[in-house]
Order: sequence, then C-alpha cells, then structure tokens
Amino acid sequence: MTYLIQQQDIQKTVEQFLLSNGYSAALIRRLRHTEQSILKNGSPVYTTYRLDKGDSLAVTLPEEHGSENIVPVPMDLDIRYEDRDLLVVNKAAGVPIHPSQGNHDNTLANGIAWYLGEKGEAATYRAINRLDRDTTGLLILARHALSACMLSEMVRTHAIRRCYLAAASGLVPPEGVIDAPIARTCDSTIERCVDFEHGDSARTHYRTLCYNRDTDCSLVELRLETGRTHQIRVHMKHI
Repeated sequence: MTYLIQQQDIQKTVEQFLLSNGYSAALIRRLRHTEQSILKNGSPVYTTYRLDKGDSLAVTLPEEHGSENIVPVPMDLDIRYEDRDLLVVNKAAGVPIHPSQGNHDNTLANGIAWYLGEKGEAATYRAINRLDRDTTGLLILARHALSACMLSEMVRTHAIRRCYLAAASGLVPPEGVIDAPIARTCDSTIERCVDFEHGDSARTHYRTLCYNRDTDCSLVELRLETGRTHQIRVHMKHI
C-alpha cells in the first residue's frame, strides 16, 4: 500500500497515520517486526517517525502462511463479489462456515482454502461475519490483514448491517426490538436460551412483512445489533 502524505497528515507519526487509515494496533506491531515493511521515500522508518507533506509512505503487509488446520477441498462456491481485498460468498444451507468437532473437511473454510490455493494465494481464512450451519446468506471474507482490520471495525461500529429473512411460527407483532440476553442452556454446549441473569446482551430489531393464515407463519425481516449464537431463533422463540 502506498500513500502520498497530504497537508492534513503533516506531523502525524507513522503509527498515528496508519491507525487513522484502518490499521489495527496488532497489525502495526507485526509491521514493526517485519523488515522493510514500512518505507518512507524508499527508506525504512520507525513508527514514531513524523511525516511531512509530499512524503511517500509504502507499507508491505506481512507474508501470509495460511491456516494450517484447514484442509483444501474442491467445492462449488457461489461467489457474488470479488476484488483484491475481499470475497462475498453466498453460503448454502447445511454448510458450516469453519471446521469444528465432526466437521473437518465439509465446511466453507475448506472450499475457500481450495479456491485461494488454486489462485496461488495463502489460504488464510478470515470470515468477517458469521452464519449458522442451516442459514443461507452472504458471508464476507477478508483477503489480507488490512482489509480484515477495516471490515471488522465496520462490523463493530455497525457500518455493515446484517439483515435477515426468517419464517416464524404464529402471528408475529408488526415490529419491535427484542432486548433479551442469551446464554448456553445448562446441559448443552450448542443450545442457547434467553437468560436474564447469566446471558450476554443481545438485541434484535424485527418487522413483520406478511402472515400466512394457512400455515400460521410470519415472514419476518430482522436486523441484528449483536451476533450471539442462534440469536434469531432464540429471540423469535422468546416472543
């Protein structure tokens, strides 16, 4: 990445400039320990160096080595968008997004590792958002450390909005906000429930689009403020 320093960035340190351009503190620490990773007008500089107008600051991201525990497996991927910074993949229902106990080679991560390997890229898997195994929808994947920093910060500040459609049993009220903390059930590592004493905060905004009397189901649009496991299912059950 090459940056030409403008008037507004005069006297900022390299670290301050990088932080203002989306680099995380952790990534900057990695850059400090990587030779030739930060160059000012072609010469290495410390992150404490103060910038002048017209300086050319070149940043080379640390070399990627890939996610060693993810086995590349050929997979028919539905890629909706791709550039040098990110991928947007439409995940099918029934596909876990990352390996876990009992799911070692049938996950989206395995397919992405194969896809990136075919392109000669390090198969580093950086899923910015999460989707349950049985959920169909768009998953954002960062292709390098800097885009991962930027996209994760956008999720944290709600600059990326997550919107879902769900079929819920019964007649759901027209709209509202469910503010109910979620925790694991006492006898399961997977199942979740509303728990006002021990749960983590969880907020879901919902709007009912239509109701079908024959099936007694509502089509509901939902927007999440938090991303707890099974949040939509748990909150819909709660109301």
